[in-house]
Amino acid sequence: MPATALLTREVHDVLLAAARAGATSLECSLDLGRTQRTVTLDAEGWGCGATRYPWIADCRERTIYHWLDDEWQPVQRFSNALIKLVPTEWGAPTFEIDGIKMLPTAQLSPWEDARRKVALIAPSGKTILDCCGGLGYFAACCIAEGAARVESYEKNPDVIWLRGINPWSPQPGGVLTLENADISTAITTLPDAAFDAVLHDPPRFGIAGELYSQKFYDQLARVLRRRGRLFHYTGTPNKLTSGRDVPGEVLRRLQRAGFSARREGDGVLARKT
Repeated sequence: MPATALLTREVHDVLLAAARAGATSLECSLDLGRTQRTVTLDAEGWGCGATRYPWIADCRERTIYHWLDDEWQPVQRFSNALIKLVPTEWGAPTFEIDGIKMLPTAQLSPWEDARRKVALIAPSGKTILDCCGGLGYFAACCIAEGAARVESYEKNPDVIWLRGINPWSPQPGGVLTLENADISTAITTLPDAAFDAVLHDPPRFGIAGELYSQKFYDQLARVLRRRGRLFHYTGTPNKLTSGRDVPGEVLRRLQRAGFSARREGDGVLARKT
């Protein structure tokens, strides 16, 4: 059972329809598809164990709700930007910043997408630098594949708050450390040759250009051991509409930093020479 029940419109509507049909109990997921629970139903709402919850008057699509201050509230925060946990058809949620989706979900689960990318660096037994932690799916897949240590950095405290609520996000402890810090500056404090592999999943270039800079790539080369692997997510911006070949620029800068590199899916796979 999650620390708080999480509801999507899909689950809420199934529960409400069952109650209206006269059902007194139903099995459903209250943690975005990770487990199943039996809840009790009546005209006023539903219950899990000794806790009772009312129906949501206006349950919206593309929203995840949690129980906070005795009411259902969207899992979102607004500090410098609106940051929101968003459901997917796959169970594992994505998140948005000011309406911009931060993880790919169109063709496969963000969890499966992370698993495939993590496999490229072969994390078993390795010490991993996770540059832009996000919801932690890269880190979780590294742990599942037997990484010796995962050192993760996430600049935005609201994203870390989302991680604390999202049941698909790994929590710090054991082999995982999570620092609320900007990797573009934190990396200068890391020792030389401290990592066997790097995962770099930065925001798009227009938001965080410093994470695509030659200076940053030189630092990645410094902290990575010889023959260490790096996967750098770039997305697949259309060169004809954007006017830039961002993956090509990344590839050339990584080569100047001392990597052999090639395009791989929606990113660049590199090895320190």
